[in-house]
Amino acid sequence: MLSDEKRLTIREWAEDDQPREKMLKKGAQSLSDAELLAILIAIGNKDESAVELARRIMRECKDNINELAQLSVNDLCKRFKGIGKAKAITIMAALELGKRRKTNEILERKKIASSIDLFELFEPQLIDLQHEEFWVGLLNGANKVIEIKRLTQGGTRQTVVDIPMMLKMALEKSAQAIVVAHNHPSGQNRPSHEDEVITKRIKAGCDAIGISFLDHIIIARGNYYSFADEGMM
Repeated sequence: MLSDEKRLTIREWAEDDQPREKMLKKGAQSLSDAELLAILIAIGNKDESAVELARRIMRECKDNINELAQLSVNDLCKRFKGIGKAKAITIMAALELGKRRKTNEILERKKIASSIDLFELFEPQLIDLQHEEFWVGLLNGANKVIEIKRLTQGGTRQTVVDIPMMLKMALEKSAQAIVVAHNHPSGQNRPSHEDEVITKRIKAGCDAIGISFLDHIIIARGNYYSFADEGMM
């Protein structure tokens, strides 16, 4: 136990216990999520080292990175002593980089051939959100993704989609097919009546301009619903 008079900083620990030194010697994959988070935090508070604080943060997030990513800058600052805005922003920036890397890897490695491909494409964008967003993927003739783009964001229940704008974008990018996705923050992945209506409107618009509409998926906390898989297209 550390005395009440002095708590050791990470720099004062045995070298093998220092996250930065451990990363240099053994690689980033050898570090736990809490140790990686401690590197971002750098300094703890008067009662906890950076590693102790990081462990507490992860513990309160059920040791789940996705739970951590759902916290806002204000949430981190309010809930965890020693986390100010600068540290909270650093954590959020690191999580966003991880999300973008995952998306880029998916864009580079494969074409869209099934609903699970769509889930893997859009899930990094939608998994952490507490509000609803609607995204479109523009595909070429080989069903490879040209671009994915957020069309709109709304509240916790429903967002409004500008279909003419989406179709104009598809024509400008010479897309041969489109796919769309949105999230349900409630965790319920079944489509609402409004979801069914918007899907039919998108299908009608695509048919009118000769672009294939392949699927619409709803993402909800790790699960998804595919209109194509369910014969709802």
